[in-house]
Amino acid sequence: MKDIRVGIVGAGVMGVSLAHALTATGYDVSLHDHDTEALGRAARRMRQASRIARLGGAGSRASIEQAGELHCVTTLDKLGDCGVVIENVTEDPAAKEHVHRTLDDVLPETAVVAVNTSAVSISEIALTTRHPDRVVGAHFMNPVSQSTMVEVIATPYAASWALEIMQRLIRTAGKESVVVSDATGFVINRCLMIFINEAAALLDDGVATPHAVDRLFRGCLGHRTGPLRTADIIGIDTIVHTLNVLSRAYGPARFTPSARLRQMVDEGHLGYKSGRGFYSYVTEGDTK
Repeated sequence: MKDIRVGIVGAGVMGVSLAHALTATGYDVSLHDHDTEALGRAARRMRQASRIARLGGAGSRASIEQAGELHCVTTLDKLGDCGVVIENVTEDPAAKEHVHRTLDDVLPETAVVAVNTSAVSISEIALTTRHPDRVVGAHFMNPVSQSTMVEVIATPYAASWALEIMQRLIRTAGKESVVVSDATGFVINRCLMIFINEAAALLDDGVATPHAVDRLFRGCLGHRTGPLRTADIIGIDTIVHTLNVLSRAYGPARFTPSARLRQMVDEGHLGYKSGRGFYSYVTEGDTK
Protein backbone atom coordinates (compact mmCIF):
# COMPACT_ATOMS: atom_id res chain seq x y z
CA MET A 1 0.00 0.00 0.00
CA LYS A 2 2.85 2.40 0.78
CA ASP A 3 3.91 2.30 -2.87
CA ILE A 4 1.17 4.84 -3.59
CA ARG A 5 1.66 8.58 -3.19
CA VAL A 6 -0.81 10.43 -0.97
CA GLY A 7 -1.92 13.94 -1.85
CA ILE A 8 -2.98 16.35 0.90
CA VAL A 9 -4.81 19.55 -0.04
CA GLY A 10 -4.42 22.35 2.49
CA ALA A 11 -1.30 23.17 4.51
CA GLY A 12 -3.12 24.38 7.60
CA VAL A 13 -2.90 22.84 11.06
CA MET A 14 -4.72 19.64 10.09
CA GLY A 15 -3.03 19.24 6.70
CA VAL A 16 0.44 19.55 8.22
CA SER A 17 -0.46 17.20 11.08
CA LEU A 18 -1.71 14.63 8.58
CA ALA A 19 1.32 15.01 6.30
CA HIS A 20 3.67 14.53 9.26
CA ALA A 21 1.84 11.39 10.46
CA LEU A 22 1.80 9.79 6.99
CA THR A 23 5.42 10.53 6.08
CA ALA A 24 6.48 9.24 9.50
CA THR A 25 4.89 5.88 8.63
CA GLY A 26 6.55 5.60 5.23
CA TYR A 27 4.19 7.31 2.80
CA ASP A 28 5.44 9.75 0.18
CA VAL A 29 3.20 12.82 0.44
CA SER A 30 2.48 15.70 -1.92
CA LEU A 31 1.25 18.62 0.18
CA HIS A 32 -0.70 21.26 -1.76
CA ASP A 33 -1.48 24.85 -0.92
CA HIS A 34 -1.77 27.98 -3.06
CA ASP A 35 0.06 29.89 -0.32
CA THR A 36 3.81 29.36 -0.71
CA GLU A 37 4.43 30.87 2.74
CA ALA A 38 2.07 28.30 4.29
CA LEU A 39 3.98 25.52 2.52
CA GLY A 40 7.28 26.91 3.80
CA ARG A 41 5.96 26.98 7.36
CA ALA A 42 4.63 23.44 6.94
CA ALA A 43 7.99 22.09 5.77
CA ARG A 44 9.81 23.78 8.64
CA ARG A 45 7.35 22.44 11.24
CA MET A 46 7.69 18.92 9.88
CA ARG A 47 11.49 19.07 9.86
CA GLN A 48 11.41 20.32 13.44
CA ALA A 49 9.05 17.52 14.49
CA SER A 50 11.35 14.95 12.88
CA ARG A 51 14.40 16.36 14.66
CA ILE A 52 12.58 16.27 17.98
CA ALA A 53 11.59 12.65 17.34
CA ARG A 54 15.23 11.73 16.67
CA LEU A 55 16.52 13.55 19.74
CA GLY A 56 13.83 12.01 21.89
CA GLY A 57 14.52 8.50 20.63
CA ALA A 58 10.97 8.17 19.32
CA GLY A 59 12.08 5.82 16.59
CA SER A 60 14.99 3.63 15.56
CA ARG A 61 17.37 4.65 12.78
CA ALA A 62 15.70 2.05 10.57
CA SER A 63 12.29 3.62 11.06
CA ILE A 64 13.71 7.11 10.37
CA GLU A 65 15.34 5.90 7.16
CA GLN A 66 12.04 4.39 6.07
CA ALA A 67 10.18 7.70 6.47
CA GLY A 68 8.43 8.94 3.36
CA GLU A 69 9.31 12.07 1.42
CA LEU A 70 7.38 15.35 1.47
CA HIS A 71 6.86 17.29 -1.76
CA CYS A 72 5.24 20.73 -1.56
CA VAL A 73 3.19 21.83 -4.59
CA THR A 74 1.17 24.94 -5.39
CA THR A 75 -1.13 23.61 -8.14
CA LEU A 76 -3.61 20.75 -7.95
CA ASP A 77 -2.45 19.30 -11.27
CA LYS A 78 0.74 18.21 -9.48
CA LEU A 79 -1.35 15.62 -7.61
CA GLY A 80 -2.03 13.56 -10.75
CA ASP A 81 0.23 10.71 -9.64
CA CYS A 82 -1.52 10.25 -6.27
CA GLY A 83 -3.52 7.14 -5.49
CA VAL A 84 -5.32 8.80 -2.58
CA VAL A 85 -5.97 12.52 -2.07
CA ILE A 86 -7.20 13.87 1.28
CA GLU A 87 -8.76 17.33 1.14
CA ASN A 88 -8.43 19.54 4.24
CA VAL A 89 -9.43 23.04 3.11
CA THR A 90 -11.55 25.40 5.17
CA GLU A 91 -14.95 24.22 6.44
CA ASP A 92 -16.75 25.94 3.55
CA PRO A 93 -18.75 23.63 1.25
CA ALA A 94 -18.21 25.91 -1.78
CA ALA A 95 -14.43 25.90 -1.30
CA LYS A 96 -14.38 22.13 -0.87
CA GLU A 97 -16.59 21.56 -3.91
CA HIS A 98 -14.27 23.68 -6.06
CA VAL A 99 -11.29 21.52 -5.06
CA HIS A 100 -13.12 18.28 -5.77
CA ARG A 101 -14.38 19.41 -9.17
CA THR A 102 -10.81 20.39 -10.08
CA LEU A 103 -9.51 17.00 -8.93
CA ASP A 104 -11.95 15.37 -11.37
CA ASP A 105 -9.75 16.66 -14.20
CA VAL A 106 -6.47 15.78 -12.47
CA LEU A 107 -6.78 12.30 -11.00
CA PRO A 108 -7.24 8.92 -12.67
CA GLU A 109 -10.61 7.29 -12.05
CA THR A 110 -8.97 4.70 -9.77
CA ALA A 111 -7.81 7.33 -7.26
CA VAL A 112 -9.72 7.72 -3.99
CA VAL A 113 -10.65 11.21 -2.82
CA ALA A 114 -11.32 11.76 0.88
CA VAL A 115 -13.01 14.73 2.53
CA ASN A 116 -11.53 15.55 5.94
CA THR A 117 -14.18 17.65 7.66
CA SER A 118 -15.83 18.25 11.02
CA ALA A 119 -19.42 18.40 9.82
CA VAL A 120 -19.80 19.18 6.09
CA SER A 121 -21.97 16.68 4.18
CA ILE A 122 -19.80 14.20 2.27
CA SER A 123 -22.73 13.28 0.02
CA GLU A 124 -23.27 16.86 -1.14
CA ILE A 125 -19.61 17.20 -2.08
CA ALA A 126 -19.55 13.80 -3.79
CA LEU A 127 -22.52 14.73 -5.98
CA THR A 128 -20.72 17.79 -7.35
CA THR A 129 -18.09 15.47 -8.87
CA ARG A 130 -18.18 13.18 -11.90
CA HIS A 131 -17.10 10.22 -9.75
CA PRO A 132 -19.14 10.19 -6.52
CA ASP A 133 -18.32 6.51 -6.06
CA ARG A 134 -14.69 7.30 -5.17
CA VAL A 135 -15.44 10.08 -2.66
CA VAL A 136 -15.41 9.10 1.02
CA GLY A 137 -15.17 10.94 4.31
CA ALA A 138 -12.11 10.59 6.54
CA HIS A 139 -12.39 12.47 9.83
CA PHE A 140 -8.86 12.50 11.26
CA MET A 141 -8.39 13.82 14.79
CA ASN A 142 -5.77 16.49 15.56
CA PRO A 143 -2.94 15.91 16.27
CA VAL A 144 -3.05 12.97 13.86
CA SER A 145 0.13 11.30 15.14
CA GLN A 146 -1.34 10.99 18.64
CA SER A 147 -4.75 9.63 17.64
CA THR A 148 -5.22 5.91 17.04
CA MET A 149 -8.68 6.07 15.42
CA VAL A 150 -10.16 7.58 12.26
CA GLU A 151 -13.86 8.03 11.54
CA VAL A 152 -14.54 6.94 7.94
CA ILE A 153 -17.80 8.15 6.40
CA ALA A 154 -19.61 6.19 3.71
CA THR A 155 -22.09 8.01 1.49
CA PRO A 156 -24.86 6.09 -0.32
CA TYR A 157 -22.76 6.46 -3.48
CA ALA A 158 -19.36 5.34 -2.16
CA ALA A 159 -17.96 2.18 -3.77
CA SER A 160 -16.74 -0.63 -1.55
CA TRP A 161 -13.32 -0.51 -3.24
CA ALA A 162 -12.90 3.17 -2.31
CA LEU A 163 -13.75 2.49 1.34
CA GLU A 164 -11.41 -0.51 1.39
CA ILE A 165 -8.48 1.52 0.02
CA MET A 166 -9.08 4.30 2.56
CA GLN A 167 -9.26 1.82 5.44
CA ARG A 168 -6.11 0.06 4.22
CA LEU A 169 -4.21 3.36 4.12
CA ILE A 170 -5.33 4.13 7.67
CA ARG A 171 -4.34 0.65 8.86
CA THR A 172 -0.89 0.74 7.26
CA ALA A 173 -0.40 4.17 8.87
CA GLY A 174 -0.77 2.43 12.23
CA LYS A 175 -4.35 3.41 13.03
CA GLU A 176 -7.78 1.83 13.25
CA SER A 177 -10.95 3.00 11.52
CA VAL A 178 -14.70 2.73 12.02
CA VAL A 179 -17.10 3.26 9.12
CA VAL A 180 -20.27 5.26 9.77
CA SER A 181 -23.01 6.64 7.52
CA ASP A 182 -23.05 10.21 6.29
CA ALA A 183 -24.94 12.60 8.57
CA THR A 184 -24.06 16.12 9.69
CA GLY A 185 -21.40 15.89 12.41
CA PHE A 186 -21.14 12.11 11.94
CA VAL A 187 -20.65 10.43 15.35
CA ILE A 188 -17.73 12.20 17.01
CA ASN A 189 -18.63 15.84 16.49
CA ARG A 190 -22.34 15.38 16.94
CA CYS A 191 -21.57 14.23 20.49
CA LEU A 192 -18.32 16.10 21.22
CA MET A 193 -19.70 19.54 20.39
CA ILE A 194 -22.41 19.13 23.03
CA PHE A 195 -19.76 18.24 25.64
CA ILE A 196 -17.63 21.27 24.74
CA ASN A 197 -20.58 23.66 24.56
CA GLU A 198 -21.91 22.60 27.97
CA ALA A 199 -18.43 22.67 29.50
CA ALA A 200 -18.00 26.27 28.32
CA ALA A 201 -21.40 27.16 29.75
CA LEU A 202 -20.31 25.75 33.14
CA LEU A 203 -17.66 28.45 33.31
CA ASP A 204 -20.22 31.21 32.74
CA ASP A 205 -22.40 29.68 35.44
CA GLY A 206 -19.49 29.74 37.90
CA VAL A 207 -19.67 26.00 38.49
CA ALA A 208 -16.02 25.12 37.81
CA THR A 209 -12.71 26.26 36.34
CA PRO A 210 -11.36 24.86 33.04
CA HIS A 211 -8.83 22.75 34.99
CA ALA A 212 -11.57 21.32 37.20
CA VAL A 213 -13.79 20.41 34.24
CA ASP A 214 -10.98 18.70 32.32
CA ARG A 215 -9.60 16.94 35.39
CA LEU A 216 -13.02 15.42 36.11
CA PHE A 217 -13.39 14.21 32.53
CA ARG A 218 -9.91 12.68 32.63
CA GLY A 219 -10.32 11.05 36.01
CA CYS A 220 -13.95 9.97 35.88
CA LEU A 221 -14.42 9.18 32.20
CA GLY A 222 -10.91 8.38 31.05
CA HIS A 223 -10.66 11.25 28.56
CA ARG A 224 -7.09 11.97 27.50
CA THR A 225 -7.44 15.77 27.67
CA GLY A 226 -10.97 16.80 28.69
CA PRO A 227 -13.45 18.87 26.63
CA LEU A 228 -11.93 22.33 27.12
CA ARG A 229 -8.32 21.35 26.39
CA THR A 230 -9.70 19.48 23.37
CA ALA A 231 -11.50 22.64 22.24
CA ASP A 232 -8.22 24.58 22.41
CA ILE A 233 -6.52 21.94 20.25
CA ILE A 234 -9.31 21.95 17.66
CA GLY A 235 -9.66 25.76 17.62
CA ILE A 236 -12.49 27.73 19.22
CA ASP A 237 -13.47 29.25 15.86
CA THR A 238 -13.82 25.75 14.41
CA ILE A 239 -15.93 24.73 17.41
CA VAL A 240 -18.33 27.65 16.89
CA HIS A 241 -18.53 27.04 13.15
CA THR A 242 -19.27 23.34 13.67
CA LEU A 243 -21.95 24.14 16.27
CA ASN A 244 -23.60 26.51 13.80
CA VAL A 245 -23.60 23.80 11.12
CA LEU A 246 -25.12 21.30 13.58
CA SER A 247 -27.68 23.90 14.70
CA ARG A 248 -28.87 24.38 11.13
CA ALA A 249 -29.11 20.62 10.65
CA TYR A 250 -30.75 19.59 13.93
CA GLY A 251 -32.20 22.77 15.41
CA PRO A 252 -30.83 25.32 17.89
CA ALA A 253 -31.93 23.66 21.14
CA ARG A 254 -28.79 21.52 21.54
CA PHE A 255 -26.21 23.25 19.38
CA THR A 256 -26.43 27.04 19.81
CA PRO A 257 -22.87 28.18 20.72
CA SER A 258 -22.58 29.36 24.30
CA ALA A 259 -21.93 33.02 25.07
CA ARG A 260 -18.43 32.11 26.30
CA LEU A 261 -17.47 30.49 23.00
CA ARG A 262 -18.81 33.37 20.91
CA GLN A 263 -16.97 35.91 23.06
CA MET A 264 -13.69 34.01 22.74
CA VAL A 265 -13.95 34.07 18.94
CA ASP A 266 -14.75 37.79 18.95
CA GLU A 267 -11.66 38.44 21.11
CA GLY A 268 -9.41 36.23 18.97
CA HIS A 269 -8.82 33.70 21.74
CA LEU A 270 -8.95 30.67 19.45
CA GLY A 271 -6.95 28.16 21.48
CA TYR A 272 -3.48 26.75 20.94
CA LYS A 273 -3.03 28.28 17.47
CA SER A 274 -3.56 31.84 18.77
CA GLY A 275 -1.68 31.36 22.06
CA ARG A 276 -4.76 31.67 24.23
CA GLY A 277 -8.05 29.85 24.62
CA PHE A 278 -9.38 28.23 27.78
CA TYR A 279 -5.68 28.00 28.67
CA SER A 280 -2.70 30.24 27.89
CA TYR A 281 0.10 28.76 25.76
CA VAL A 282 3.76 29.51 25.32
CA THR A 283 6.30 28.13 22.82
CA GLU A 284 6.66 24.82 24.61
CA GLY A 285 3.72 23.47 26.60
CA ASP A 286 1.33 25.82 28.34
CA THR A 287 1.02 27.92 31.45
CA LYS A 288 -1.35 26.57 34.07
